[in-house]
Amino acid sequence: MVKFLELILKIRDKLCIGKPDAFGVKMGKKNLSKGMDETQILNELNNLVEDGKTVVLATVVETSRSVPRHSGAKMLILSDSYQVGTIGGGEMEARVIKEACACMDDGTSLLLNYELVDPVAGDPGVCGGTVTIHLETYMPNSKILIIGCGHVGRAVAELASWVGYHVVATDDREAIAEDVAGADLVLTGSIEETLKQVDLTDRDHVVAVTRNAELDIQNLPHILATDAKSIGVMGSSKRWKTTRSSLESAGISEEDLSRITSPIGLDLNAETPQEIALSILSQIIEQDNAGNS
Repeated sequence: MVKFLELILKIRDKLCIGKPDAFGVKMGKKNLSKGMDETQILNELNNLVEDGKTVVLATVVETSRSVPRHSGAKMLILSDSYQVGTIGGGEMEARVIKEACACMDDGTSLLLNYELVDPVAGDPGVCGGTVTIHLETYMPNSKILIIGCGHVGRAVAELASWVGYHVVATDDREAIAEDVAGADLVLTGSIEETLKQVDLTDRDHVVAVTRNAELDIQNLPHILATDAKSIGVMGSSKRWKTTRSSLESAGISEEDLSRITSPIGLDLNAETPQEIALSILSQIIEQDNAGNS
């Protein structure tokens, strides 16, 4: 029976390419289910999130009477409205995609209820049934960009990975940047080169644990040009005063300078690299969880 239904869906999809489907909406090749079963959909969801994409999983959770797809049907929606799989096509699916895009904007999930009875009354179909669809938003792990792969940088990388962040470590010294435990990606070279390969969003963090103020002075203007949620710089208050003065002389605005936290980390009287890493991650987690209580 399942194979028969999959065959019917494949035939329907082939017939509907570029033509109005049963609900009057054209289907392009990128919208086809291609007979994807639940396992394939979930595997694709995992692949997309691991690739850094934000994805909404739409699942038909309850139906009654005549409907295009029944409980268990799944579809993935990406931020550009690209979809994988189908939950029935037509106006109902178009509305689900619109709602999914709104969910991605604020990272929420949603339960939708549709009656498919009277399009004149605003229903998204005429099948005669009802459908309940759950939208669940999946977002990639926030990134932590660690600048400096010395003792503290390595400790931060290992702890950040254990906590669940996507860790990128970089150092301008190739020999120092080898074998950073916990890092998902290790890059060498200048910060300009690093930022060509790493897109920092407003969910991501920068931890600068470099060997001197001169490097911070070189790097921070480039970091400030990103959308990073937080920028932390390790060092004493005296070192930060020197760094800040140089940045001000270079024309960095007070608004931009206010984005930088230095010294980075909660005040735990930390001494060892591991203790310093704990203070840094504690501060980042506190920032990420602000407003959740």
